[in-house]
Amino acid sequence: MNSIKFLGTAGARFVVMKQLRASGGLWVTLDGTHLFIDPGPGALVRCLASRPKLNPQDLDGILLTHRHLDHANDINIMIEAMTNGGFKKKGVVFAPRDALEGDPVILKYVRQQVERIELLKEQGIHHLNTMTIETPIRLKHGVETYGVTLRGKNHSISLITDTDYFSDLPSYFNGEILIINVVLLEEKSAIEHLCLAEADQIIAALKPRLTILTHFGMGMVKEKPWDIAEQLTHKHGVQVIAARDGMELNLDHINDK
Repeated sequence: MNSIKFLGTAGARFVVMKQLRASGGLWVTLDGTHLFIDPGPGALVRCLASRPKLNPQDLDGILLTHRHLDHANDINIMIEAMTNGGFKKKGVVFAPRDALEGDPVILKYVRQQVERIELLKEQGIHHLNTMTIETPIRLKHGVETYGVTLRGKNHSISLITDTDYFSDLPSYFNGEILIINVVLLEEKSAIEHLCLAEADQIIAALKPRLTILTHFGMGMVKEKPWDIAEQLTHKHGVQVIAARDGMELNLDHINDK
């Protein structure tokens, strides 16, 4: 099954710190390849508590869009879990350079446990088995940050992670399924995160087969994201849903519609 499992939908520090929503990240499966994206606080716990349980040793790779704790807190333990405590050298880690240098979030000793580490960059193309991973542009965030498009044999998924909005942002992410991190209900110029109105603009520009809103801050949580998604569906005539903690999306069923 080709699928996306949401092991957390929390964005911004207060929703994460209070665990009003979980912050475990995403598990994506395309054509039998398993990739974990942004293992934030609780990623390992959420994998093991998932129904059915997700076994980190099944992972082929881990991708870090950027080094902030709500995305990277569990990166080291997930590497250890993927490699059976380091006893089985396997897997690929994809990460920005600043996650490895200076004040690194990926510890040096766990780097030896994986087959290789690939640095993300603008216009980057990476391969993980039959999955292609594209990082078309560096996003506008406080640290080195990349959105990604994953391409399999029959499916493509774009993730616009944390970023400030810029005019040509939508043009870089053309997956049939679009995941948008919508932290803010209303724009706050000093905070480099997308707000609801900007997500609205992205959906209007791209009209993807399916859009999934996630990574909610406090304002979005209080405003009931499922209601917001329904309103956007009616407005744009394309399906928009709000992710829930533990939600699993079967991509093959989407193509059947």
